[in-house]
Amino acid sequence: MFIFSKLVWILGQPLSLAFLFGLLALLAGLVRWHRLRALSMLLSVLILFVALYTTAGAVIVQGLEERFPRQATDPADLKCMVVLGGATQNEVTTVRGGYELDSAGDRLVEALRLAQKYPQARIVVSGGDGSITGDYEGDAVISERFFTALGIPKDRLVEDTTSRTTYENAVNTKELLTQNGLSNCLLITSGFHMPRSVGIFRKQGIDIVPWPVDYRSTGKETLGFDFTQPSLNAQLLATGVREWIGLVGYYAVGRTSALYPGP
Repeated sequence: MFIFSKLVWILGQPLSLAFLFGLLALLAGLVRWHRLRALSMLLSVLILFVALYTTAGAVIVQGLEERFPRQATDPADLKCMVVLGGATQNEVTTVRGGYELDSAGDRLVEALRLAQKYPQARIVVSGGDGSITGDYEGDAVISERFFTALGIPKDRLVEDTTSRTTYENAVNTKELLTQNGLSNCLLITSGFHMPRSVGIFRKQGIDIVPWPVDYRSTGKETLGFDFTQPSLNAQLLATGVREWIGLVGYYAVGRTSALYPGP
């Protein structure tokens, strides 16, 4: 299932689809299937245009981020928080060491802020090596270096070093919470990732409080053209499409509580 989900995403993301349709157009031209060639080329160009020069990605991501609004104030008390992996550059740190953060680094930064404010709170860091090859350090290993280097004692950390997917995050976290007598933890992950994460955790019967971070949209996005930042537009569309593939896929196999979980 893990390998299958990775392959689906490699082939299913917008730029991959544009390439595949372009390749199909080339092959169809070689055998003189002119209608297939024209249709494939049209689809390739259309996908590229939408990905690069429209705000479609920002609008999709914004919808996901708005599903679970950010809390207006910090909790009155906090005993534990679950930080999902995906915030570090595993390939880089495996070679260079340290704790290089990626675009989702807000997950660890917010957890650190809360850990300093609530010195009694435990931190469940969930994430192994999610690559197909399994050659890299996992998020939990890197997160331990991050937290301890910035003054958080190791005995406050509860580490899941084996999970490769959000589903495995939830399964492993449930066992760790039971072992450590923890419940009603904050769930810290990116805003766009929160609907899928909450649905999976609810399906496992885990009581959590959604705590979204790492916003990628302004909250005021509207659908239209944008020729100023094509690489960012493509990245946002890939992020939104990936989450929706995950939502539909997990719902189809019964791993989430709803197709589009909400508060």
